[in-house]
Amino acid sequence: MLRLVLGLPVAALLAGCTAPSLYSWGHYEEVIYTSYRAPDKAPPERQIEVLEADFQKAQAHGKAVPPGFHAHLGYLYYETGHLDAARHEFETEKALFPESTVFMDRLLINLTAVEGK
Repeated sequence: MLRLVLGLPVAALLAGCTAPSLYSWGHYEEVIYTSYRAPDKAPPERQIEVLEADFQKAQAHGKAVPPGFHAHLGYLYYETGHLDAARHEFETEKALFPESTVFMDRLLINLTAVEGK
């Protein structure tokens, strides 16, 4: 009986660890880590390719991408000179995660200033 009583909390804890993720992370964390750890191994074009594929896969499975995903993708588009795509990603991040509004608005203002040059 004692084993049963002690085993139930452990079983519940382990069951909680296997709960499905709210987000489809894909390679997002790996891309971010590599971009900081070894930037030469993660050029923006390659990161865009990987993240776009992850986004398509997430959509196909009806899952959402994590916070910061669209912001990072927007930054990559900005770095590669695709300003319209960058604007779209920043606006998407802002719409999906309203807590990012202040930061995304700042990026959008800066993007507008760059476009005006």
